[in-house]
Amino acid sequence: MDPFALTRALIDLDSTTGHEQPVVEFLFGQLSSLAEGYQGRIERMNAAPGRDNLLVYFGSPTVTLSTHMDTVPPYFPSREDDSHLYGRGACDAKGIIAAMMTAAEKLLVAGTRDFALLFVVGEERDSAGAIAAAATPRGSRFLVNGEPTENRLALGSKGTLRYEVVVHGKLAHSAYPELGHSAIHALLDALSDIRAIKLPDDELLGPSTLNVGTVSGGRAPNVVADEARAEIMFRLVTDPTELRAAVARAAAAHGVEAREVLFNPAVRLASLEGFPTTVVAFTTDIPTFNGAWGEPLLIGPGSIHVAHTAEERISRKELTEAVDIYARMVRQLLTAGVLVG
Repeated sequence: MDPFALTRALIDLDSTTGHEQPVVEFLFGQLSSLAEGYQGRIERMNAAPGRDNLLVYFGSPTVTLSTHMDTVPPYFPSREDDSHLYGRGACDAKGIIAAMMTAAEKLLVAGTRDFALLFVVGEERDSAGAIAAAATPRGSRFLVNGEPTENRLALGSKGTLRYEVVVHGKLAHSAYPELGHSAIHALLDALSDIRAIKLPDDELLGPSTLNVGTVSGGRAPNVVADEARAEIMFRLVTDPTELRAAVARAAAAHGVEAREVLFNPAVRLASLEGFPTTVVAFTTDIPTFNGAWGEPLLIGPGSIHVAHTAEERISRKELTEAVDIYARMVRQLLTAGVLVG
């Protein structure tokens, strides 16, 4: 199995969230061949209408290598040079899929069994795949989750708290604004108060942060806006109770609605002897799995700093190293079954 060719083949299939099936069908064929060659079993696990997770396992899975098949938009195809592979999903997380599959083949050739590969949909938006997988565990004791950590084990990752802020106003001619109520003005006032909320720090995970990701509304420059909305996301490092209350106060003060649409707590993770460590600010499917597939570890090739960008890429060196890392982790967990911390 060639991890570079496999990465490019995966990148060249558009699998932005909600439209993962082209990659699902391609991987089903690849994983079916692996299962047939090494007496494994493969399953489609429905996560949402027309969207499947994929599971392949060999023996009784003690260790599960897992990552996600979906990507953020916009899609763009692959290219390469002497040092890197480029394209949407190169490091988040199609290169990781390729590294895990190549590691699996390497393990099977050497006679190692009792592990699984689990690839899920929806991580970039609503974790639909992880939600479905958490409801159907297979007894795995360890879950190695793949995200771009530059091949270092993450000791912790921030959580997320996402809101849709919605405002309904009253239409009026902009020459007579007193006859209407601007939803956009109310939204801007509420966002200003939300941005002024003091956010907590954590010694391990660092500061909480806020991103105002989308803002939309209004009909024309000469019409007082009757609707407006924004999507905002906090990256959490502590319990969100006080933050939720502060957002609710800011929304109430300006007559807007703050709808919570996603929450994942910050997590602290164990390490494994012999692997370098780091701390990451992004959120993963790990909280959604909620231990159903075993005690989690977080590691993968690539840098999060180029994920979701127009220059998303993964180095050939890190991708090659990841194959050996995943294979070594599986062997170590199967043999010792002990995490640190």
